[in-house]
Amino acid sequence: MRIGLISDTHGLLRPEALDFLAGSDHIVHGGDIGNPEILARLAAIAPLTVVRGNNDTAAWAKQIPVSARIEPGGVPVYVIHDLKELDIDPAAGGVRVVVSGHSHKPACVERGGVLYVNPGSAGRRRFSLPIAAAELLIEGGRVVPRLVTLAA
Repeated sequence: MRIGLISDTHGLLRPEALDFLAGSDHIVHGGDIGNPEILARLAAIAPLTVVRGNNDTAAWAKQIPVSARIEPGGVPVYVIHDLKELDIDPAAGGVRVVVSGHSHKPACVERGGVLYVNPGSAGRRRFSLPIAAAELLIEGGRVVPRLVTLAA
């Protein structure tokens, strides 16, 4: 199972991001979406889980949750935009992967048996950070993350 991870599009859904996400079994958007058309385009590719980011303040975004929990391939995944606002103890809650956004910095680190993945920003460039996305490959309960630079 392939879970495509994208975040911080800020109203810009690049063709490179769409190409990367093609073939995903599920897509997770980590917030700061920018406009509802982005969600429609992602949902046309695969089932979509999305959380609201700090910049998603327009009326259309009010119904989007600030966090979500899914279990693709039986693996508990928790999604929140800003890791600093994490409102659970992932390890105690049985969560294996936490997906976040906000910083625009692609990152993947394991702490206390929990994998923390930030796909970075796939939208507008911020500072000198890369345009990036990520994926989780899940098979037999095993999770393999991969960060991908879409544009330098």
